[in-house]
Amino acid sequence: MNTKSFYFSAIMAITCSLGFAQDAKKQQDIKSIKSMCGCYEVKFNFVETFQYPKDSLSYKPSKTKHDYGLEWVELLEDTPNKISMQHLLIVSDKMIIKHWRQDWLYENTDLYSFDKNTSWKYNKLNKKDVKGQWTQKVYQVDDSPRYEGTATWVHVDGTDYWTNIADAPLPRREHTKRNDYNVLKRRNIHEITKTGWNHEQDNDKLIRDDSGKDYLLAQEKGMDIYTKVPDIKCIAAQNWWKENNAVWKNVRDKWQTLFDRHKDLNLEATVDKKPLFSFLFDLKPNVSKAETDAIIDKFVK
Repeated sequence: MNTKSFYFSAIMAITCSLGFAQDAKKQQDIKSIKSMCGCYEVKFNFVETFQYPKDSLSYKPSKTKHDYGLEWVELLEDTPNKISMQHLLIVSDKMIIKHWRQDWLYENTDLYSFDKNTSWKYNKLNKKDVKGQWTQKVYQVDDSPRYEGTATWVHVDGTDYWTNIADAPLPRREHTKRNDYNVLKRRNIHEITKTGWNHEQDNDKLIRDDSGKDYLLAQEKGMDIYTKVPDIKCIAAQNWWKENNAVWKNVRDKWQTLFDRHKDLNLEATVDKKPLFSFLFDLKPNVSKAETDAIIDKFVK
């Protein structure tokens, strides 16, 4: 073998080895992401840790929150580059609440970043900057955007986790009680555990003015602990989703047409004094796509 052939063979061997390692890493990522599906007993814990108000005498910190729930996480879409999961909160066998949704996209370059109020900025990312990364896109109960971020899944020393910082609207537990800040900067950690998974948060409560300048009002710690239980405990949510999944697919499809415009997104907070989720939650399972489209269009500025 001459020198040229030797180097060519060596380069090909290295390339194949790198490709194999990258594919193996991706499969490990997918395994971690999909392991978040199933039936879970969930503990929701939040505490405000530090405060920095300009008027400390009148400032009232958020109350410490300890909540419990039973959730079914349904696998909606499972392709090599996209995994979609719908969370369903089980209040009782006869009361199921469509909760948040998370989509995971591999090497995604289209990102909607929360600005403030009800506005999101579209950002086109460089392919080189997202190589090997997964974007987590989190959606509200009405499937409108909430927050998005891209980062690399880490598998080291027996731990599996993904961490990212992203701006978001006020959480539902705060938005009807607080109006003294308008952006929650979320430091999210999703960690897979032997008993399920944890969603850990270290968040900044920000006041963002019209020029984009931020003032830090307070900080909080969050720890949502998902403990896996037998799927049969969530059978009510599984049955509810079979009956209602068609209408929510229409809702997701409508939002996707709006995201595919690759333009900034500005929404109305309410229409006729009602939020979007209130309209959608009242719909019957057999409602037409034209009707869901029309409802959503009313909220898009």
